Amino acid sequence: MSKRLWQVISVIADIFFINIGIIAAFLIRFNGQLPAFNFQAYTNLAILISLIQIMFLYVYDLYKPERTEGLSSILTSIIQAVTIGTIVMASLTFFVRFFSFPRSVFILSWILLIFLLTIWRMIGALVLKIDWPEQRIIVVGAGELAKQVVTELEERSEWGYKIVGVVGRKTNEIGLQIGKSSVIGIVSDIVPLTKEYHIDRVIVTTPIRQRELLEDLARSAEADVKVEIVPDLYEIFIGRVDYNLLSDIPLVELTKDPVPSWVSLTKKVGDLVGALVLLVLLSPIMIIMAILIKLTSRGPILFSQERVGKKKKTFRVHKFRTMIEKAEEATGPVLAVHEDERITSIGGFMRRYRLDELPQLFNILKREMSFVGPRPERPFFIKQFVKVIPGYSERFRVKPGLTGLAQVSGSYATTPSNKLKYDLIYIYHQSIFLDLKIIFSTIKVVLTASGSR
Repeated sequence: MSKRLWQVISVIADIFFINIGIIAAFLIRFNGQLPAFNFQAYTNLAILISLIQIMFLYVYDLYKPERTEGLSSILTSIIQAVTIGTIVMASLTFFVRFFSFPRSVFILSWILLIFLLTIWRMIGALVLKIDWPEQRIIVVGAGELAKQVVTELEERSEWGYKIVGVVGRKTNEIGLQIGKSSVIGIVSDIVPLTKEYHIDRVIVTTPIRQRELLEDLARSAEADVKVEIVPDLYEIFIGRVDYNLLSDIPLVELTKDPVPSWVSLTKKVGDLVGALVLLVLLSPIMIIMAILIKLTSRGPILFSQERVGKKKKTFRVHKFRTMIEKAEEATGPVLAVHEDERITSIGGFMRRYRLDELPQLFNILKREMSFVGPRPERPFFIKQFVKVIPGYSERFRVKPGLTGLAQVSGSYATTPSNKLKYDLIYIYHQSIFLDLKIIFSTIKVVLTASGSR
């Protein structure tokens, strides 16, 4: 059974037992009867009650199969989640008086929910076994902390943890035994080692060469590994730390998926709905642009070009043509520059107000792009940038966007290095509010033609 399936089954089971517990509370309170008036209040709210309780079970990490605590810790989390969920529902009945929900039922259901959710989890732990995928791990560091990490990972081998080896700081450490593993190389060899042993995860237990280690991994287009560090006081002092736990050892994930699942879902829905609405509203402007392009220069109305998207998958991006026909036939691929002589008269106007980007609404509908994200670049330039700009491959962790932080903060033809800084700021600080801020800034850019020179 996969982790995802385990979580789905857990949610379904919780919904079932939450409602069974409430119905049982009614039966106990009313001597085996379900009074129509009072019980209708429950049936009208059953979905809301389930969602509220599930939300608090999630908040208390009861859908994390990686939890290693014993029954007492699980029971404590269930008591906290059910208690807060019950208080929220009781508060709703107090402030919203259009239904009648007996207080005694709340008390009885609170007891029954704690009992049922705990019992089923005890049984589920024995029956629902997860087939954990293998995680091939390298531990960086050969000190006491590295030994502790290795020991904890070895004790959890049933979770798919496989320590391939340890990476030390000095060559004389090669061959040293760390737990059941040995030192197989030094930090400067980290990239070739991750490729040679097909590593999925790197855990850094020492801050020495941490910056260089990350830059080496970022420079390597082929290295796609999860990098975590055991934080120093320095890492904790410099800002907010999102962490995981390996027993009682905190691990800060440096290469985590930058998009929370709920943000990703919200963006997908917003992209689909927004693209459809804008295509309808802006279709008159797009028709006018198409006519002007055809009247003012030779060549096709649309310009299509291969670009690189999320996970380095290529796709064809569509724009209104702003340059003369066959603009790169003599020069080959070149980046846009200020006062580019290849730009047509109407093309300059469209670029100034970003109207040439409108056909990319179709790319958004095809789920190749999002409204907000790093701008997609051509494979020709990607190959160059990955070699010379550390961290450039991080751009491919998210979908490219119709607009982005770099586009509303910098000029149209700013350097790739500067664009990357804006892109990384966006990628690792994503939120719906930041997306809205960028979209409103884009509207300002479009209306004022700012940022185009």
